[in-house]
Amino acid sequence: MQFKNTHLLMLCITAFFAMAGSAILAPVLPEMVTPLNTTSHEIGLLISVYTISTAIFTLVIGHFIDRVNRKSILVPCLVIYGLMGLVSYFVSDLQSLLVMRFIQGIGVAGMMSLTMLVIGDVYKGHESVHAMSRVSMAFAIGAVSAPLIGGGLAILGWNYPFLFYALSLPFAFLVIFFLPETKVQKENGSHKGIFNVLPALKDLRILYTVFLSFAIFFLLFSVIIYMPFMLKAVFGYTAKQAGLVLAFQGLAVILMASRVKVLVTKHSMIQVIATGFALVGLAILSISFANSIVIVLLLMLLFGAGYGLAQTTIDAQIIQISSSESRGGVLSIHNTMKYTGQSLSPIVFGIVLLNFNIDTVFMISGFLGLLIALTTYLMKAIFEKTSDVHVKNRKTSLPYSVSPEPLDDR
Repeated sequence: MQFKNTHLLMLCITAFFAMAGSAILAPVLPEMVTPLNTTSHEIGLLISVYTISTAIFTLVIGHFIDRVNRKSILVPCLVIYGLMGLVSYFVSDLQSLLVMRFIQGIGVAGMMSLTMLVIGDVYKGHESVHAMSRVSMAFAIGAVSAPLIGGGLAILGWNYPFLFYALSLPFAFLVIFFLPETKVQKENGSHKGIFNVLPALKDLRILYTVFLSFAIFFLLFSVIIYMPFMLKAVFGYTAKQAGLVLAFQGLAVILMASRVKVLVTKHSMIQVIATGFALVGLAILSISFANSIVIVLLLMLLFGAGYGLAQTTIDAQIIQISSSESRGGVLSIHNTMKYTGQSLSPIVFGIVLLNFNIDTVFMISGFLGLLIALTTYLMKAIFEKTSDVHVKNRKTSLPYSVSPEPLDDR
């Protein structure tokens, strides 16, 4: 069976749902404080408990992911994601919502890893970069639309954004009937699950790329979580208005993610990643000095451009430098670190906010982004010496009968 562009679209929709898991609630968090009888410091737990659960169960699923069919994991994950969101609509206390969010995180754990793993199954070389750029554009569309959807639904009530998650339930049926199975059947039973990752992590390139996946999401959520609070305090913005501001960065992500394939044919992946982190760090640092909404919007565009470059290329790089035997486990670790970054970001910066102010949050986050950009650039020699030769020498034929349609460069 041929792997068509419509099948890639289904992977992009899955990635969109996974991204919306946090983004749709971000602009609504300030509005939830009063009805849930909690504080602005505690409300961030709705994000943290979700991402902590995702991080944990990404590892659990990663132990089996190379030994079972892809769809046997993806479909139940989509159902859990949608069902827990639907139940959350009827919950009216923070403790119960935290339980629902923890269970929902189990669903997201499989959705992200399976999306990347299927791309690794099907696409090779620069085509995998192009496919990942499409997924990153789905992330960006989620970054644009999810805050808008969440802020818009919040007009009806603080709990209405939870209804969005239920859309994954009918989508799960489409996956069952129309998405082809892409798992490469192994001739031996030598898989050790997640333990296959341990030798792979001895490769400094893999280890550092996994760290970068943590770092980019740690920085992302310093903006997603705390920008609405800054906008409300400084400009008096509502959840809907904050969602519009957050959506701005997604426009730049869409533009830059679509150009990543072209950039990596002219420059090394690690250079593109370093540039992305530099733009992210500069944008976040400058937010603490912004005194008008126009400047804030321009900085969000700069942030989105940097995030689009870094996140897309990081995901494409981990697919290319990991071997097919351990790719499932490596991607599980890779995605676990994403959600670890999302989990720790509101905790770490929540402590900073508790002891200092919102400007200090953005200053620390911005300086961290610039530091990672410098470190990544200094790692260039290690990556370019081995990675580029590896990509050029890779065969582009597929090890099984599932083959992709050619992708255009649009």
